[in-house]
Amino acid sequence: MSDASIVCTRLSFSWPDDTPVFRDLSFTVGTGRTGLVAPNGSGKSTLLRLITGELKPTTGSVTVNGTLGHLPQHLPLTADLTVAEVLGVDAVIRALDAVESGDVSEEHFTTIGDDWDIEERTRAQLDRLGLGGIPLDRRLGTLSGGQVVSLGLAAQLVKRPDVLLLDEPTNNLDRHARRKLYDALDDFHGCLLLVSHDRALLDRMERIAELTEGELRQYGGNFSAYEETVRAEQEAAERTVRTAELELKREKREMQLARERAERRAHDAARNLKSAGLPKIVAGAMKRSAQESAGRAGRMHADRAAEAKARLDAAARALRDDQRLVIDLPDTDVPAGRTLFHGERLRIRHDDTDLFAGPGIDFSVRGPERIALTGPNGAGKSTLLRLVLGDLTPHDGHVRRADGRIAYLSQRLDLLRPDRTVAENFTAYTPHRTQAERMNLLARFLFRGDGAHLPVRVLSGGELLRATLACVLCAEPAPHLLLLDEPTNNLDLVSTGQLVSALNSYRGAFVVVSHDERFLRDIGVDRWLSLDGGELTETAGPQA
Repeated sequence: MSDASIVCTRLSFSWPDDTPVFRDLSFTVGTGRTGLVAPNGSGKSTLLRLITGELKPTTGSVTVNGTLGHLPQHLPLTADLTVAEVLGVDAVIRALDAVESGDVSEEHFTTIGDDWDIEERTRAQLDRLGLGGIPLDRRLGTLSGGQVVSLGLAAQLVKRPDVLLLDEPTNNLDRHARRKLYDALDDFHGCLLLVSHDRALLDRMERIAELTEGELRQYGGNFSAYEETVRAEQEAAERTVRTAELELKREKREMQLARERAERRAHDAARNLKSAGLPKIVAGAMKRSAQESAGRAGRMHADRAAEAKARLDAAARALRDDQRLVIDLPDTDVPAGRTLFHGERLRIRHDDTDLFAGPGIDFSVRGPERIALTGPNGAGKSTLLRLVLGDLTPHDGHVRRADGRIAYLSQRLDLLRPDRTVAENFTAYTPHRTQAERMNLLARFLFRGDGAHLPVRVLSGGELLRATLACVLCAEPAPHLLLLDEPTNNLDLVSTGQLVSALNSYRGAFVVVSHDERFLRDIGVDRWLSLDGGELTETAGPQA
């Protein structure tokens, strides 16, 4: 359908407690691939639910031109469903089986409709998404989380929708599954609106829609082009702000000089009038005239200063809030080549099954290596991190750890005490620093003033990440080895950028498990390892 589109007209929505999400939002998304970006909590998922009709707008309207498909972030599926039931083809396949067995009841033909090729089409779609070997009668509970997500996408594509909404479709997908999904979406020719923090996926979009402060603005091109446009806009806005600041200073200086000149003239006029011996009525008239003239000049300069202030305010509104982290972490420095962890012939068992193949795996970390640990879901990457940390003990093999702190950062960000404030948690990690030093360090992680005294339980996802990074990276003693398990899952793009900044300031070694290839490149990974089939191998890294 060439005219497939989504049209939102003066859309407003508030939650039952009257908390507003959108006010008077209008936009159109047409045919092509559109990536929707915004900080967490801005209403992206809510907007998709309004488009599907799951939520009703407070005011305004949503129109979808064409058949609609929707893959939510959290699939409402139960473990006892079969693959065919999830795909929505079970009834048609049963009808086809009945007809092939000789049952020519009219109800079977009604069920089949035009879908005589449904099984072939379904198989082709599963193959494209890397699920070709999965039987249609297999139960959902036996599939991995990534396979369930891919199956959910297959279910939408089998319907051949004109308009497709996807909410974080690459969450829980490994590298192989992500690439299959990328290719499938490249071949989608309807109207695609996709919410994602996956920058590799966003770079495959044809336009980027940015939702910010209740407005939606669209940019032509992919995510890299969007970043470049925003960067250029910000540079121009910064120049405009600097110009407006200079203009305001100049107008304030002129106003002050004018006031001083007027006071001198008034003083000189009073002295001259007194010495001139003019009648009081004439002297009074001349004095009033001088005061009125000074008043007009003062108001003129005040108006000019007010206009300059208004221009500065307008220029400042065009500036985005700078949430970058600028930190220095000298205590995390590790001498080059120092062995921080060494494991030989490591083996571990789960339910009497050996997770690592053959005689086990060998794994070493030396300072200040930046190691990416990749591999399919279920290969044992998180288990290996827990072995390095010491949280698990291998059933066989030898482990040697250097003196020094090993820190672990999970995607759950559950290190901090939720009942304590940011400052209280930070104090527990930095007991020997002065209060002034702590507040200065927290400010570098963007916790300033009252923000440092917020309870952890009320923090947003991005704030929780920054608080956790502050406590982990500034801890006493500082960590020389950092372990990160899928750290960008559930992070918005701003928070991911802050994590990149923090890791690029970190001087120790780290091992990071991630399927986000752009993130891994941005943090300067210099050693790539793949854990697959129980074997750990060195690789050249992903090809761009």
